[in-house]
Amino acid sequence: MPIITHPSAPRHIPDQPAERVLPGADTHKDVHAAAVITVLGTIVDRRSFPATAAGYHQLTAWARSFGTLRRAGVECTGSYGKALARHLHAEGIEVTEVNQPGKAARRRHGKTDAIDAGAAARAVLSGRATATAKTSDGPVETLRMFKLAKGSAVKARTQAINQLKSVLICADASLREDLADLANPLLIRRCAQLEDLDTTGPAGAARHTLRLLARRIQHLTQEIDGLVKQTAQAVKASRPALLEVRGTGPDSAAALLITAGDNPERLTSEAAFAALCGVSPVEQSSGKTQRRRLNRGGDRQANAALNRAVLTRLRWDPRTHDCLRRRTAEGKTKREIIRCLKRYVAREIYRLLTPTTTAPNPATPAP
Repeated sequence: MPIITHPSAPRHIPDQPAERVLPGADTHKDVHAAAVITVLGTIVDRRSFPATAAGYHQLTAWARSFGTLRRAGVECTGSYGKALARHLHAEGIEVTEVNQPGKAARRRHGKTDAIDAGAAARAVLSGRATATAKTSDGPVETLRMFKLAKGSAVKARTQAINQLKSVLICADASLREDLADLANPLLIRRCAQLEDLDTTGPAGAARHTLRLLARRIQHLTQEIDGLVKQTAQAVKASRPALLEVRGTGPDSAAALLITAGDNPERLTSEAAFAALCGVSPVEQSSGKTQRRRLNRGGDRQANAALNRAVLTRLRWDPRTHDCLRRRTAEGKTKREIIRCLKRYVAREIYRLLTPTTTAPNPATPAP
């Protein structure tokens, strides 16, 4: 019998998947140095790009020409690298924040922007750099801008008030006596209404300077009041539950939100948030000595916000009063109790920042 053969279908060779690569960037004001490495840590290429929108697109396209991008290591994601990190995040690339290389590594390998870019990529690949960068593309970034403007306005107003009082001390005796013993608000209004003298000399210069400084103070006060309202509105729009926490006002809530960032899910646990705020104790044990010391790291603005919340609760919250009495009976000092309470408040804040976490048991309320 003749053998019947069936024509075989053409073999389909699937496309080989692109090799995964990992870019690193050493960021500067005008130029970003970038390097691409493979999953084995081999440098593929190095190049510099301008710190512009077009440069960010060129950097991303250049890195993708070597393989698939999923992660990237970027230095200074809170300053020079913030815009680049925001662009990479919009492109679907996970950005890891990388610290600058230590002095020991620089002594061994030298210091150039290209070397630092390669070190940033290797830090992510080896797992030494694990902190997810803030996205800085939401309402928290708006809060940061408002808080920055308010801080500078408050500083300028304080300086202007001090200068006004310094000029008043050296002013003519009759003018000094007219403005003596006045509270700051009334003093500033009176100085803003001063009229220039027809004569020239120190007396006329003093009146003119007092009026200018008083009007500057009034303008800065209006600016600060407007920023306070905008901050409160931004907090209500982002996390209104924070304003219901006892001892936490708009300014403290803004500081805590800025610490967590627009992507609080990057915080793996409430312990990580406590460490970020500098309220987690640090082990300092050796031999038979077992103790912990105060954590002096973390975001000090968030730490100050938690401290204000605890001090407010110590005055008005009955649960905190009970905790204070109980811990005092155990032999703890007030300073140690405040540190414990700051840790409890950080846990409460973390649950509000990440609503997806498990809710606390209402039968065991925190102090």
